[in-house]
Amino acid sequence: MAQQEAVKQKIATGQKLKMTPSEAIVETLVQENVKEIYGILGSAFMDMLDLLPTAGIEFIPVRHEQSAAHMADAFTRVSGTAGVVIGQNGPGITNMVTSVAAAYQAHTPMVVISPSAGTPTIGWDGFQEADQVSIFKSITKETVRVTHTSRVADCLRTAFRIAYAERGPVLYDIPRDLFYGELEDRILEPHQYRTDARGSGDPALIQNAVELLKNAKNPVIISGRGAVDADGVDTVVQIAEHLSAPAAVSYMHNDAFPADHPLAVGPIGYMGSKAAMNTLKDADVLLAIGTRLSVFGTLPCYDIDYFPKNAKIIQIDINPRNIARTHPIEVGIIGDARAASEGLLKQLKKVQPEPVKNAERLAEVAKEKEAWEQELVDLAMVPGNPINPRRALLELTRALPENTIISTDIGNVSSTANAYLKFNQTRRHIAALTFGNTGFAYPAAMGAQIAEPDTPVVAIVGDGAWGMSLHEVSTAVEQNIPVIACVFNNKAWAAEKKNQVDYYNNRFVGSDIEAPCFAEVAKSMGALGYVIDKPEDIEGVVKEVLEKRKPAVLNIYVDGTQLAPPFRKDALKMPTRFLDKYKHLDYEEWKEK
Repeated sequence: MAQQEAVKQKIATGQKLKMTPSEAIVETLVQENVKEIYGILGSAFMDMLDLLPTAGIEFIPVRHEQSAAHMADAFTRVSGTAGVVIGQNGPGITNMVTSVAAAYQAHTPMVVISPSAGTPTIGWDGFQEADQVSIFKSITKETVRVTHTSRVADCLRTAFRIAYAERGPVLYDIPRDLFYGELEDRILEPHQYRTDARGSGDPALIQNAVELLKNAKNPVIISGRGAVDADGVDTVVQIAEHLSAPAAVSYMHNDAFPADHPLAVGPIGYMGSKAAMNTLKDADVLLAIGTRLSVFGTLPCYDIDYFPKNAKIIQIDINPRNIARTHPIEVGIIGDARAASEGLLKQLKKVQPEPVKNAERLAEVAKEKEAWEQELVDLAMVPGNPINPRRALLELTRALPENTIISTDIGNVSSTANAYLKFNQTRRHIAALTFGNTGFAYPAAMGAQIAEPDTPVVAIVGDGAWGMSLHEVSTAVEQNIPVIACVFNNKAWAAEKKNQVDYYNNRFVGSDIEAPCFAEVAKSMGALGYVIDKPEDIEGVVKEVLEKRKPAVLNIYVDGTQLAPPFRKDALKMPTRFLDKYKHLDYEEWKEK
């Protein structure tokens, strides 16, 4: 105990310490408030691994390294603290490529500790050697290479600094022999090498934005992930109220504006809210806060080309690369979503002290929302065999407590959920986003549960995506992580099957799935398992599972013919065939028949 206090005192007073590289790494992680590391153990970092329990850092072993980075991604989104993952050099690290790429697209700070081949053998194509830096270069904000034992802590500090500053994953590559040896270095506190303060935007540009908003007839707000990460949603709400401006949320960020607010119109993007789309298309000024206005997230949906062509756009984003990247703007403000919004609100109140009173606008918003809510219920109540997937989503969202964190995968039902998921608190919606990989939702749910142990956490997963993540039920059982997997089982890769229905005359190639009962598989792994084939049973099962607080899998059988429209109508065309042997597959040919 005395030795520990002496070390703390030396750290606090900035004195150099004699350490092994492993000790320097772990002490830097302690200063960064890292409490968990996700991965699968390997000989490459065994020396560091041995220190973690004493340091108070829990190593959470997964069944596949892809899951580790998905867990860290969601943990970060919920907690705000950068997640950390690690794996064996070579295959352990390359197994994380998909999930690190997903975190990169999601702007999630994360540090990937990447042991690599030892310095004496680099370049000999030895056992488990890979050029990990090159592999990860395009899917991380930076690849930081440790070149000497004396630099291990410095390089790790750099990794965290860039991860937080640029909002994305960073690879910390360290040859495996550099965990050993000795060095003298100071262990710095985070405030000594990085800052959490963000810019509030150019005052002149904020004033320009205020002038546009003051004179707008139909201003509309889009609130995005940046507003959530900056804890700025309350300020966005105040701006909306001051302007009497309807507020939509960006694609798959349904927690970026409280759904129960009278000015909330819901999500834009694929399978979003018609209320949001019908409101947005008439905007003359669009205030986009903390969103890059991605191409996919602003595509037409439900045959509504809703993104306004002539609106003057004010875009606030922390990353200058995102300003005007996809849509021409009138004012671009580089700044933290919260800080810039606070500055904007302050100036608005100066030039326009009294909030805009627009009862007609509020009535229009209420009418659009009411019509859309009724349509969602009507669509859900169409009978299905055995259950209409929309009905299952409706019953599920009605049964869950308001503070529930919900992760969603990629797929037909998971995407349809976008229309049904409503949140009144931030950091509740954890979606796969635009990288669009399957197998995201379940490990993400586990990471979210670790971030908030007492909050209900539910994963919405299709049976196709479930095949890529069900092995992690063992992790949930082993670690006692009480997430609920709602597996919507329609025995198909349904998003792609819908393409084959609409574009390929019901010729199904590779889209049908044969699988065991997932509830029974879950039971064999030590989790709770339930089979649901009646919509009336969903509420009771959900309440029972919430009370038991154990890992659970709900195998919900849904109708495989009740499918949402294709993801990418812009990327699909009716088939044309020229060779005689394929002529019968030509669209014109089978249309005539």
